Amino acid sequence: QVQLVQSGGGLVQAGGSLRLSCAASGLTFSHYSMGWFRQAPGKGREFVAAITRSGDSTYYADSVKGRFTVSRDDAKNTMYLEMNSLKPEDTAVYYCGRKAYNTGPYNTEEMSRGYDYWGQGTQVTVSS
Repeated sequence: QVQLVQSGGGLVQAGGSLRLSCAASGLTFSHYSMGWFRQAPGKGREFVAAITRSGDSTYYADSVKGRFTVSRDDAKNTMYLEMNSLKPEDTAVYYCGRKAYNTGPYNTEEMSRGYDYWGQGTQVTVSS
């Protein structure tokens, strides 16, 4: 069974930082691109960031570019999202996902869709 287990959510003040983790099991982690999404109350799921299976390319939504960093450690079967300069509008439930196997094209539009497994979600709340 493919399983993605998230940790690291919580409450933080505006301007602060938070790190999310997504630990994978039941798959050969290094073979898959991975991504982060978020969903605010009453809104649809929004793409946040993604990283290719090789780890050599990253992709970000314009709303988080320059503030968030996605990374992966294949030896630990884990993907991370480092969130800096957090804003109240970043408040949402954050989900990690596994992208269905692909070889390309590699661009932000393509990397924002095509995910087939999801973590349980974790709440991030940013106070003003």
